Amino acid sequence: MTVGLPHFADIDAFDDWRGQANDWLPAALDIAGAAGLPVADVTVFGTGTNLVIGLGPTLILKIFPPLLRRQFLAERASLGQLANRLPLPVPELVAEGERDGWPWLAMTRLDGALGSEVWPGLTETAKERILAEIGATIAAVQAVPPGPIAALGPDWPAFISGQIAHCRARQIRLGLPARYLEELDELLAAASTAVPRDIDPVILTGEYIPENFLLAEGGDGWHLAGLFDFGDVFAGLGEYDLLGPSAFMTEGRPGRVRALFAGYGYGPDRIDDALIRRLLILTFLHRASDPVGKIAIADWPTKAKTLEQLGRMMWPR
Repeated sequence: MTVGLPHFADIDAFDDWRGQANDWLPAALDIAGAAGLPVADVTVFGTGTNLVIGLGPTLILKIFPPLLRRQFLAERASLGQLANRLPLPVPELVAEGERDGWPWLAMTRLDGALGSEVWPGLTETAKERILAEIGATIAAVQAVPPGPIAALGPDWPAFISGQIAHCRARQIRLGLPARYLEELDELLAAASTAVPRDIDPVILTGEYIPENFLLAEGGDGWHLAGLFDFGDVFAGLGEYDLLGPSAFMTEGRPGRVRALFAGYGYGPDRIDDALIRRLLILTFLHRASDPVGKIAIADWPTKAKTLEQLGRMMWPR
């Protein structure tokens, strides 16, 4: 007799249930066993959006609730499209299936230490080296044709239009100080010309951040060792994927910014006023935008009198 999975009316109810691993682990192990996957030496991963367990040292099982089926489709399409096309590893698909409307993927488990665990203790030299490698990885991913990813949507022009429409309300809800709102309105009004819509879309993850990559230490220090979690992938303007490292990792430090951009293929001459303004606009249009809570420049609202100053702080020339 198989162990079933429940139905949830909304994602909040699912998140509450996901937080209690004992409620869903029996079903996850039953899925693994029925698929002939190992069920010993199990690791439960509490972070992330879906149900994720490690099956021994070599496999990961990821189970998606029906409400997040689009993430399943994006992850499956991305791993297939990126396989053997990047200079660093991504998980390889091993098996897939579905139970009670919940799709699942089994994939290889990459070697390395989680970036979020290692990053805070690294030297400045190591951080600049890794940011250069992240920039190069972003460029390598974007050199791969989107293929089936583009068909998943959202369409880039429609995405930007939707983000513009809801941006002001979102930023008020997330606590953007009121003194910035007039300038935010000006940025949103300029977005239609500042952010290209008629583009050849490239693969975007939106999440080149320490929680989604692995690091390994070699004889010359720490390096980027693997990339995972492609559930939010879509296709659009390449510069969008510079936002995650810019918000979470560069901290407005010139050496880090230069390293990230150089790895991506942008020399110092590319960091001009137009690029800074475009990236600032995209920062507010990002699907996970929360500048007050997520930009890793300590207490930036007390230092930046204007959003233009914030842009110059994030991407110093």
